[in-house]
Amino acid sequence: MTKYIQFYFDNLNKVLSIIDKNSIQEAINLIKSKIKKDKKIITCGNGGSAQAASHYITDWNKSYNLATGGKFKGISLCDNFGLVTAYANDISYEEIFSGQLKNIGDEDDLLIVVSGSGNSKNVVRAIEVSKEVGMDSLSFVGYDGGKCIKISDYSVHIPSFDMQICEDVHLMLGHLIMKSICNKEI
Repeated sequence: MTKYIQFYFDNLNKVLSIIDKNSIQEAINLIKSKIKKDKKIITCGNGGSAQAASHYITDWNKSYNLATGGKFKGISLCDNFGLVTAYANDISYEEIFSGQLKNIGDEDDLLIVVSGSGNSKNVVRAIEVSKEVGMDSLSFVGYDGGKCIKISDYSVHIPSFDMQICEDVHLMLGHLIMKSICNKEI
């Protein structure tokens, strides 16, 4: 094995060993409570984080329904390219998620933002609007957590300044949550 491969695996393992497992359990409990209350779970993020946010909703919608027969009301604000680009072009890129959230978010729904830095203006703005609507907010963030960790109701912090490690763990969180909501906990 090359030194680089070992270095990457060592770095990932270090981050996994120090991440706050209680915050992950709290996030799982929160998501389960929203499902039980028949509330919407809405995700967003940029770049690789947008893909993770979309991946969550894909996995959670399909897997929850197949495993339980129940409804999972999940929406990714990243997935409607026409709507995202309309907000970006006609209003501002900062409003691509918050504009959508004003239209579909309801009181007691859950917004999940995914961000490496926690400082992207459009996800910060989405959290601000979620508060106006009366939604709960959950941030999956890396680096030092940025603004998102400070204003979110709940957060899972990936203690790393390596974007790829943060993205790896974000995807792992999505899969862990999917297994948990489908009653596949180990």
